[in-house]
Amino acid sequence: MRALFLTPLLVSVALPAMATNESPDDAPVYGPRLEGFDYPWKLHRFDLNSQQQSLEMMYMDVAPQNEANGRTVVLMHGKNFCAATWESTIRALTQQGYRVIAPDQIGFCKSSKPRHYQYSLHQLASNTHALLEHLDINDATIMGHSMGGMLATRYALMYPDATHNLVLVDPIGLEDWKAKGVPWQSVDDWYESGKKASAEKMRQYQQETYYAGEWKPEYYRWVEMQAGMYRGEGRDINAWSQALTYDMVFTQPVVYEFDDLEVPTLLMVGDHDNTAVGKGLAPEEVQKTLGHYDELGPEIAGRIPQSTYIHFEDLGHSPQVQAPERFHDALLGWLNQQR
Repeated sequence: MRALFLTPLLVSVALPAMATNESPDDAPVYGPRLEGFDYPWKLHRFDLNSQQQSLEMMYMDVAPQNEANGRTVVLMHGKNFCAATWESTIRALTQQGYRVIAPDQIGFCKSSKPRHYQYSLHQLASNTHALLEHLDINDATIMGHSMGGMLATRYALMYPDATHNLVLVDPIGLEDWKAKGVPWQSVDDWYESGKKASAEKMRQYQQETYYAGEWKPEYYRWVEMQAGMYRGEGRDINAWSQALTYDMVFTQPVVYEFDDLEVPTLLMVGDHDNTAVGKGLAPEEVQKTLGHYDELGPEIAGRIPQSTYIHFEDLGHSPQVQAPERFHDALLGWLNQQR
């Protein structure tokens, strides 16, 4: 394992005043499938049959801005994210000659949200593999953030011959929350909790976890992307899809299989990340043991056979958003060595 430590170049800024009104008159309202929220590049539709249903998987296919280098990067979004959240990363990659495929997974954002679906990381990986086969892509860099890191890991385990290399950005699932003492919660309880979602709760959580206490006005776009789906007729189906996928990530740990990865892997971690699914349900003494990414990162990197570990001392769960230049310099430095 190679480990790199990137020193901080940024300092925290003063937090702006935040209105207490949860739904101001000018707050955006998006449709059940994020209708009304514009993505930075054209969306394409992949029609697939899965579990006896006709579904639509929406994705961006962004060509290199400069001379193509012949490589493709597939981006897998996190649970509270969408393909659009990768905007700055897509720009950085395509400027360096990479083709980028960024799908919304089934159940998320602009893709189909079936009421009845057996969600599994295996199923989402299979859906993504079918998309890549449809695009005649049989060898790609698979890159995932947050829940997308769990999914990218599962994809690389299922399809090692189609995975040129693997990039994991603050992946959840570096620990088994249930085994550490987080109690199981039913899908119905996740659903009831999800229906109470609000922009202010989302902002508070993102500030603490994604951005290490820092806040910038440009982060509001990602709060509203998520909150806007809960302000209109999409509240119910989005809360239900989120509940089903919470159960998926809680009950399908990948932490026991990092030793089995066969491809070169880059693990990138913000040391201030504290993500742990179900943390608030656990006793206080258990909560104190969860989400220590500054410890989990090097531990997991040491188990991955061909790993490089990069961590950011001052960043949180979303380093690609919080400090994009530093993040992309590190990412591209590693990718360019892999070609």
